[in-house]
Amino acid sequence: MLHIATVHFASPRWIEIQTRHLREHIPVPYMTWTSLQGIDRSYEAHFDRVIDQAGIHPGKLNNLAVEIGSEADDEDLLMFLDGDAFPIANPMPLIEQGLSRAPLVAVRRAENGGDEQPHPCFCVTTVKTWRELPGDWSPGHKWKLADGTRATDIGGNLLRVLELTNTPWVDVLRSNRAHIDPLFFAIYGGVIYHHGAGFRRGGPSRGFYDARPKPLPLPRTPLLRGVTAQIEKVRLLPWRLRTRVPQMLESKRVFEKIERGDSDWQAYIS
Repeated sequence: MLHIATVHFASPRWIEIQTRHLREHIPVPYMTWTSLQGIDRSYEAHFDRVIDQAGIHPGKLNNLAVEIGSEADDEDLLMFLDGDAFPIANPMPLIEQGLSRAPLVAVRRAENGGDEQPHPCFCVTTVKTWRELPGDWSPGHKWKLADGTRATDIGGNLLRVLELTNTPWVDVLRSNRAHIDPLFFAIYGGVIYHHGAGFRRGGPSRGFYDARPKPLPLPRTPLLRGVTAQIEKVRLLPWRLRTRVPQMLESKRVFEKIERGDSDWQAYIS
């Protein structure tokens, strides 16, 4: 049995899209487990198990794994899937091939400045492996990015657990070119789509923000710091108009294509 853990927050906009693609592309028996904080209870009908949760995204994923582990067999597969992610082809060959090489298969967003950690937009392991590691999606552990800075993000602590236990994992990388956004609108391994920032209006990814103008140095006195902050807002306005607004419109455009089921949406992002 395959158990799929996914979190939806404040908006149901991806629920029917995600569950439709699961039905179309998952050929093995599966159960869906979710958290629907801030979403009308009528949407619970789309899932097999709905767990009442609050808190932040990593904690919800961790708790869903605990709930799944209380019912599932050790050798059952555990799939984590972001709410704005879904298969666009049968993922089982990718999963089976990956798990024949290592106990865990997951997206690695290398395009996000060189991220090293597994990402929960798509991750598969067994219930037993997740329990024994133990798995943890919390940020915390830091790694070095391509520009030399150190960062942490969701999955940081999982990366460290894998390192400390000498557990290998197979990374699934982006397979479509990044011509709309360096991070969002991504297809991984040719089988998983991840919209990115799907529960927000949009806005540039870290790749865009890393390229923004360098901030002005902050003066020591509070008065001058306030003046500098106002200058900074005005100074960054042209950059925001060139990047944030077009990306938000693009996010809306791609979502609407997917929602309508347009036949060309994958070609559009590729």
